[in-house]
Amino acid sequence: MRAASDLQDSSLLTPLSREFAQDLLALMLPAQCAVCARELTESLTGGLCGSCWRALEAWNGPVCSRCGLPLAARVTTVDSLCSECRLDRPHFDFARSYGIYAGKLRRAVLELKFHRRERLGMRLGRLLLAPWLALQSSHALPEGWLFLPIPLYRSRERERGYNQAALLARGLDRALQEHAGSCRFRLGLRAMVRTRSTAPQSGLSVQARRDNVRGVFKVIAPKRVRDRSVILVDDVMTTGATASACAAELKRCGAEHVVVLTLARATPQFPDVAVRP
Repeated sequence: MRAASDLQDSSLLTPLSREFAQDLLALMLPAQCAVCARELTESLTGGLCGSCWRALEAWNGPVCSRCGLPLAARVTTVDSLCSECRLDRPHFDFARSYGIYAGKLRRAVLELKFHRRERLGMRLGRLLLAPWLALQSSHALPEGWLFLPIPLYRSRERERGYNQAALLARGLDRALQEHAGSCRFRLGLRAMVRTRSTAPQSGLSVQARRDNVRGVFKVIAPKRVRDRSVILVDDVMTTGATASACAAELKRCGAEHVVVLTLARATPQFPDVAVRP
């Protein structure tokens, strides 16, 4: 079993070799679903069984037209804003999420972030195609977008082994290239950095979240974002403070439009519930 344990130690491998090692390991050892622990009988769902994958539901209800917050009440106009966006609009132009941060989608995100599920990240990134196409259909958006994953601080990325937002961006990039059939999108993984370590946003008040990330992000390749439209990609949005801070820096450096796509949206209107495998 020495070889199998060596394959699991992905800290010494490049991203491509890690993906190859994970594929090889799946052939050598029985694999279990990352969410429900059932034995996997298929290999195309990034470590989730078919039942759990189908349970990753998209949110198709009403949302804030600016930040994409799922709304419990029915809205009748396309420009309906949540209370936060009415009081203080974020720096990004639009934000949308695939689903609500609850149930099996939440479990999948936690597996991606904390259990080295790189293949799962690539697969989950493909889900972001749906909110992007929905946003395109409802707004006249320009072409030629640049993808930017929201960066982690370098020490945290080394500790985790990867930036989960970058994996999601790669998955979305592949899905868009297949869908669009052209090269109207560019992936810029290192155009922006996080300049210092910050406390986790979870547990902080709205104002504390804004203070925590103020001035944290820096564009290190201004020519890549100047006069461009940018898609920021991340795993979860709660208040939007992190995404808004990124967008402020991008627009300071000349970006014309900034859209945020996240896999899940955390909101107290739809709290998480216990998940039954």
